[in-house]
Amino acid sequence: MSNELSYEKSGVNIDIADAAKKEMAESMITSDSRVINRPGAFASLFEARFEGVENPVLVLKAEEPGSKQLLAFQEDKVESICYDLINHLINDIIVMGAKPEVVLDIILCGKMEKNVVVRIVRGISDACKEQDCLLIGGETSEQPRVLPEGEYMLNASVLGVVDKSRIIDGSQIKIGDVVLALASNGLHTNGYSLVRKLLETRPEIMDEKIEGESFMETILRPHKCYYQELKNLFPQSVIKGMAHITGGGIAGNLNRILPPGTSARIELDRMEIMKIFEIIKNYGQVSDQDMLKTFNMGVGITLVADKNDVQMIRQHLQTKGCESYIIGEIIEGDQQVTYTGELNWQ
Repeated sequence: MSNELSYEKSGVNIDIADAAKKEMAESMITSDSRVINRPGAFASLFEARFEGVENPVLVLKAEEPGSKQLLAFQEDKVESICYDLINHLINDIIVMGAKPEVVLDIILCGKMEKNVVVRIVRGISDACKEQDCLLIGGETSEQPRVLPEGEYMLNASVLGVVDKSRIIDGSQIKIGDVVLALASNGLHTNGYSLVRKLLETRPEIMDEKIEGESFMETILRPHKCYYQELKNLFPQSVIKGMAHITGGGIAGNLNRILPPGTSARIELDRMEIMKIFEIIKNYGQVSDQDMLKTFNMGVGITLVADKNDVQMIRQHLQTKGCESYIIGEIIEGDQQVTYTGELNWQ
C-alpha cells in the first residue's frame, strides 16, 4: 500500500473545483461594460464610472449571514441563505443612501460539492441582480479538516456609490424629527444562536404553525432588502437618517446615527410585533429586554425624517408594498435611545 500523499488524498479535489468554477462563471456573465475582465481572472476589474453621480463616494461593507446558515444548509435552503447574505449586506449600505454596484463572495467548505457551490453562486448572483448590482468575482475554497464535510461558510463584500452631496449619515437629524419603523418580514439574520438553542431544549416548537407556515419555514424566510422601496426617495433628500436593525435591536443601532445633542424616544406600545417573536419569547421564557436586544421585533429599518415629510414617505413606501408606521421621535439628549411604554404581546 503506497504512502504517497497527493492533494486529492489530503481532501482537496482540484478537478472537481475547476469543473464547478466553469459552471459558476456562467452565473456572472454580464453585459455591463464596466466589468472589463472575465470570471476566473485572478482579480475583478470594474471601471469606476457611475452615471448621474457627480462626486462619487465609495461605500464598502463585508457581511456574513451568521449561524442562520447552519440551519439553512441543514434544510437544503441553499438559495434562501444566499438572499439572506446579499439582502443584509445591501441594507447596510443603502441606509447611507448608496446604490449597490458590485459584490465579491467567499465560499468556504469542508468538501467541494459541485452541485451545491454552483447553486450558491447562482443564488448570490440572482439576489444581486434583483437589487440592481452584480456578482463579479470572489473565492471558493475547499478546507478539509477546517470545516466538516457538508458544511459551508458564506461571506460577501459589496461596493456601493453615493454622491457626496446626498450621503445619508444622520448629521441633519434635529429635535422634533419623527422616527418611522419599516416592517421586517421575520428574524432576518439575527438571533439564531438563541433560536438554535431553543430548538435543542424545546424541540416541540417545531410543531408551531405561523400563518400557514411551519416554524422552520418562518425562521428561514430570507432577510428582506429595502433598496427597491427606498431608492426613489434618495434624490428627494427627505431622509435624514436610517438604521438597519440587526443585533442589538433598535437601541443598539438607531443610536449610531444620532448627532450630538439628540436622543431618540421609542414608544414600545406602537411596535407591531410579529407572531414568531411571541412564540420564541414564550417557549424560551425570554425577557422583554433580551427580546429587544436580540431581535428586530418586526422593525427592519428605522428612518428619521422631518415631520412634514413623513406622510409623503409613508405613501411612497406603501405604493412599493412596504409597511411603515411612526414609532418615536427625536428629543434632546446624549445620543441614546430610550424606550417608553410596554410591548403589546398578542
